[in-house]
Amino acid sequence: MSAKETRIPVSVILAAADGDEKALAAVVRHYKDYIQALSLRTLHDDYGNEYYFVDDDIRLRLETKLIHSIMTDFKPLSK
Repeated sequence: MSAKETRIPVSVILAAADGDEKALAAVVRHYKDYIQALSLRTLHDDYGNEYYFVDDDIRLRLETKLIHSIMTDFKPLSK
């Protein structure tokens, strides 16, 4: 794991699954860069130049799916 990569504490994930708004926001903030990378689209102009932009519709869909998955489908593994 590189110095930039950090892990979300289990307590934050469990709090997010229980509906804590601050914890849920922390999880979404943690995955913000990854979601933006997945939402990146290419636009070509009339001269053949490429422009990259974040498609906000896709970004919002991914964030919504992440939140929905945490709130409904998350089940911690038992040890």
